Parts: sequence; structure tokens; C-alpha cells
Amino acid sequence: MLDLHRLRVFRSVVASGSVQAAATNLGYTPSAVSQHVTALQRETGLPLMERVGRGLRPTPAGLALAAEADELLTRLGATEALVADLRSGRTGGLSIAYFASVGAAWLPPVVSRLTEEFPGLRLDLQLRDTPPDNPDERADIHLTVANRTFVPGSGFVAHHLLDDSYVVVLRRDHPLAARAEIEMAELAGERWIDNDFAHGWCRENLLDACAAAGFSPPFHVEAHDYPTGIAFVAAGVGITVMPRLGAKEIPEGLVIVPLIRPRPVRSIYAIVRESSARNRPAARALELLRAGATQTSMAASGVPSPQATA
Repeated sequence: MLDLHRLRVFRSVVASGSVQAAATNLGYTPSAVSQHVTALQRETGLPLMERVGRGLRPTPAGLALAAEADELLTRLGATEALVADLRSGRTGGLSIAYFASVGAAWLPPVVSRLTEEFPGLRLDLQLRDTPPDNPDERADIHLTVANRTFVPGSGFVAHHLLDDSYVVVLRRDHPLAARAEIEMAELAGERWIDNDFAHGWCRENLLDACAAAGFSPPFHVEAHDYPTGIAFVAAGVGITVMPRLGAKEIPEGLVIVPLIRPRPVRSIYAIVRESSARNRPAARALELLRAGATQTSMAASGVPSPQATA
């Protein structure tokens, strides 16, 4: 086993450029630093430093070990910080991955409440549409879109939050703008604005709904996101279709109308790591996300929604 303290001292020598500089930075004597480096060379069986004139420089093996030590000491530092948090009663960290529209709609109040109720909590927010295939790379909570047959994989639990129906965004002067509902087939002759640059699951879901209505949408222009697609509608370029959650902020002069026959829907899930679900912050985050989903659902049905509470 390599001595971590000696690794730290050796890394300081490489970073500082000399034994003398490392000794000054660490508050040691040059002799003590040299002894640590010599002992580390014995442990590894490798020449880590070589003499150049009156000084020393790292060998190729020493440079490689120093680079590896950087990563090791960074991970160790994070672990030590977590232990310190737990010892002092703080709650460590919580990672939440999300996609853009749900992040804008739900995460601000969730993060606000979590930081208020758990002042020592370190939050890691990640913008990611789909969970990584490698379970070790997944967040503690991942908000994602899937269908009802979705299987989260071993070690994770999927919590259904919301069925988010699609709507069409129209200018108020559009002939269909006053309708309570619009059939998908009625949009076949419109100029469509694509709003999913990534061509992901939500877009595929929409294309399937159009195919079921007997047509393929004639995209006139491609936008990179929902707000840009909405801005194109406002400019009179055409119409755009998106999940209702993505149409949360609609400018004056535009309307949203639900779609039927078929009624495209995307299902939003919170995928929670089983080992994290027992932690109070993760459980509270899931509770707050459920409250946000309930508010969204009630707002879509025209029912006044209460604020998320305890």
C-alpha cells in the first residue's frame, strides 16, 4: 500500500518545482520532504526524481505517478468532505439530473426548498436528457421521459410523476386558435416548426402521433429548443407542437390548444437510486417533485393549485 501522506508530499514537490519550494509550501524542512520522497521511491521501486545540475526534476515515471495522484487525492478529498459533513450532522450531497423543460418548471422551487431545509447539502445539478447506460454514472435522482413500459434497471426505482400532453402553439389570429381541442389531422397542411434539435424521444413520440393521424409533419424550419420554436410562431413562421410543460411561458398574442385523435402524451419519471432513497434530502426532493407535478397537472386542467408544502 502506498502512503497517502508521502504521495501528497511528492505531488507538492512536482507542482512546486523543487524540494525547497515544497517544504516552504507545506511548512516542512527540506530534509523532511526529501525523506518522504526517498521513502516513496522505496515503496514503489521506481526512480521518481533525477538530478539536473544542482536541482531535481521528476522522471517520466514520477510525472505519471503525480498525474495519477492528482485524481486519487481529488477523490479522497471528496470522500473526506463527505465524512466531515456526516460527522457534523450535515447531509452530504445529492445529484439531480434533468431535461430542459422540467428543469425550468420544477427545479427552482425544489432547489430553493432543499437549500433552506438542508443548509449543508451539496447539490449537483446535471442537464442530461437520458440516464447513462452505466449505472455508476447515474445521478441519485434522474428526471427523464419514457413510456409506461419503462424499466429503470437493477438498483433503481422509477416513480411516475406526470403524463404531459402535447399542445399546438398558434398565433391568436390563426383560424384554429379559438378551438377547445384540435385533431392532429387538421394540422397536416400547416407549416410546422420543429423544436427538438436533438431529435430525441419527444420528437419520435410526436412523429408517431402524426403517422397515426395519416401524415408526416412538413417541417418548414428547425429550431433548437422550445422557446425558439415559440418565438418563430410569434413571428408568423408557422405552428409548433410540444409537450404542455414546454409551453409554460407563452408570449402575448399566442395561444396553446390541446391535441386529440390521437392525443400524444409523454410520461415523466423520477428514477431514484435505491441506496439514495433512504436519505432524507433525496426523499424530500422526490416529495417536492411530486408536488410540482401535481401543480402542473392542476394548472393544465384549470384547477387552482396549492404551493408545495411540507
